[in-house]
Amino acid sequence: MELTWYWLTVMAILAGSLALLATRRKKKLPPGPIGIPILGHLHMLGENPHQNLQRIARDHGPIMYMRFGFAPIIVVSSPQAAELFLKTHDLVFATRPPHQAAKYLSWDQRNLVFGAYSPYWRNMRKLCTIEVLSTLKVNSFRPMRREELALFVESLKEASRLHISVDLSEKVPSLTAEMSCRTVFGKKYNDKDIDERGFKAVIQEAMKLLSVPNLGDYFPFLRVLDLQGLTRKMKALAKVFDDFFERVIEEHVQAGDRPEQAKDIVDTMMSIMQSGECEFQFDRSHVKAIMLDLLIGSMDTAAVSVEWILSELLRNPTVMKKLQKELEQVVGLKRMVEESDLDQLEYLDMVVKETFRLHPVAPLLVPHYAREDSKVNGYDIPKESRIIVNTYAIGRDPNVWTDPEIFIPERFTGSDIDVKGQHFQLLPFGSGRRGCPGIQLGLIQVRLIVSQLVHCFDWQLPNDMPPEELSMNEEFGIVVSRANHLTAIPTFRLQN
Repeated sequence: MELTWYWLTVMAILAGSLALLATRRKKKLPPGPIGIPILGHLHMLGENPHQNLQRIARDHGPIMYMRFGFAPIIVVSSPQAAELFLKTHDLVFATRPPHQAAKYLSWDQRNLVFGAYSPYWRNMRKLCTIEVLSTLKVNSFRPMRREELALFVESLKEASRLHISVDLSEKVPSLTAEMSCRTVFGKKYNDKDIDERGFKAVIQEAMKLLSVPNLGDYFPFLRVLDLQGLTRKMKALAKVFDDFFERVIEEHVQAGDRPEQAKDIVDTMMSIMQSGECEFQFDRSHVKAIMLDLLIGSMDTAAVSVEWILSELLRNPTVMKKLQKELEQVVGLKRMVEESDLDQLEYLDMVVKETFRLHPVAPLLVPHYAREDSKVNGYDIPKESRIIVNTYAIGRDPNVWTDPEIFIPERFTGSDIDVKGQHFQLLPFGSGRRGCPGIQLGLIQVRLIVSQLVHCFDWQLPNDMPPEELSMNEEFGIVVSRANHLTAIPTFRLQN
């Protein structure tokens, strides 16, 4: 039996390699580095694939062909190339590749992030945009955000009084987790309610499993062997999420109908499900999949963005002072920042954009997938190719940005470039059909938390560390976070 399996594996590898070689000879594929048999180019990826791919693209161009195992990969590394794939030929590349982690962690890819492009997905996105992520719904949670931020600032005032360091890499995710729970679930949950590890650890494990190179995705015949032990971890984590979300749903069912102003996002989705008016199948598994989208999107990405923004402000004290001056002029020093102030904070907007340029939330976005054979910029793009858009490389492209490695928010003065997917030199939330539908909620959270932290407090690095010595090393995932925790000493500065 073992010998038979061995020869079947060898034959599968040889057949796959010959098919790939034949494809390469027949088609005009984009340029790319020379790979090795079987692995292709997987061996060229290190701890930070977005940086590895940026470096390789310098030699092979903005549209580059690679191969991870049997999977053809197209790496996109310039604004012009990104526009071709995300706008000009958007429909061809609007779906997602089969993804083992997403299969287990999003109820067979029923969510918006990893769901295949289909009538169901289009209807689900429309439903979420209108009912769950509309301006009206986002604004309805404004009092909750104000309340949570007031509690957050009070906790930091105690550290200010004692003149002790605050671990912002712990405090900020706790804040976004509480905001997210109240927005999505209607109430706060204790860390241990989801699992003994707590919300942050569980979400981080999910993000790691979704981003780690999985041999089963690139060599399908190896999935059954689970050589990396990933499938076992995925199933265990999927059960954690399923049990927790099932509990949340049951609590909402038992609570019965609530007045409109008291409804959270789960209430909204359950009302739609129970009404039976939906144009497509919509059951508890779909509700859970969207709950996970919203929890990860509003908690992890927002927290990581705030950390990078504060990191850059601490490394650039003159920028910090300039932002504080704008806040003093718009808000004064007698009250906290309100959401109604955000539209007047132009320099804050520049700081956020500049941080997204240098530290995009998801530097490789979520891979797109070719639904059919196509031709882009004269190159043949085979069906079932995975399209990786390297927004990290785009944000540091010297052909697009002057002094691309330097943090200069003023570069956006008088510029109409925004982060909403219309300007392909800055794509932190993606673009086209697969652009992030929660961008409005995400931007409000990030700008509100940053403005509060900078307005209410002065910040000093511990142990008199010079700003230029602050580590900016990265830890790769779908969301790239700081490798080291960010700690700083707050000093309260408001006159109240």
